[in-house]
Amino acid sequence: MKRLVALVTGASRGIGRVIAGQLAARDVRVALHYRSNTAAASEAMAALPGTGHAAFAADLADPEAVTRLWHAVTDELGPIDVLINNAGIYTFHPPLTTPLAVWHAAWAETLATNLIGPANLSVLAAQAMAARDAAVDPAFGRGRIVNISSRGAFRGEPDAPAYGASKAGLNAMSQSLAKALAPREIYVYCIAPGWVETEMAHEHLTGPEGAAIIAQHPLGRVNGSDEVAHAAVYCALAAPAAMTGGVIDVNGASYLRT
Repeated sequence: MKRLVALVTGASRGIGRVIAGQLAARDVRVALHYRSNTAAASEAMAALPGTGHAAFAADLADPEAVTRLWHAVTDELGPIDVLINNAGIYTFHPPLTTPLAVWHAAWAETLATNLIGPANLSVLAAQAMAARDAAVDPAFGRGRIVNISSRGAFRGEPDAPAYGASKAGLNAMSQSLAKALAPREIYVYCIAPGWVETEMAHEHLTGPEGAAIIAQHPLGRVNGSDEVAHAAVYCALAAPAAMTGGVIDVNGASYLRT
């Protein structure tokens, strides 16, 4: 049976790296995307179990780079079965103290990376997957897209409103695509984590605000990267088709939606 190919963006560190590792451990060939940190990408590649993986650099804020990335992956690894849009940025820009020029730049860069980039990759994936003659597996469908969102899409991000807006947009895009693509057996899922123990979050969790962050979590701790990755990999490989369009909270009950 053909091995699945998964493109994971932002996979040189953090949640993306753990997602890539869990997929590779399940015999999936991983296209490990990174923006520019070659050293981190090399370390992540070396840690992947199995064979047949490859790393690809691209700036997802550049639409032409996104197209080049897609074709580079398919040329080297073959058709992509799973797209996981994980890459994202968080820029501090509180509305009452941020100079206007900085505010403009924060919104432009955040939306380009966190929303427009995933949208461009998703349409490339959707069109390629829909063109297939038959599903790889009836239970799997013709392909799957998993988007990594955030509880900030619902809870708000007062110091980084562009981040919250970008993730809210990602949720809406996921649901729109799920409705559009379901008739072609392409399934779209969205994971919305809260705080996650990653290198990027470590400074906040160990700093002056750390106790307050932990206090938000009934578990007495923030999410582990492996927990968020497990949810993403489940959606990528095993979630039922009936879950398509779902936005799945993985935040340890730190924020409950109604």
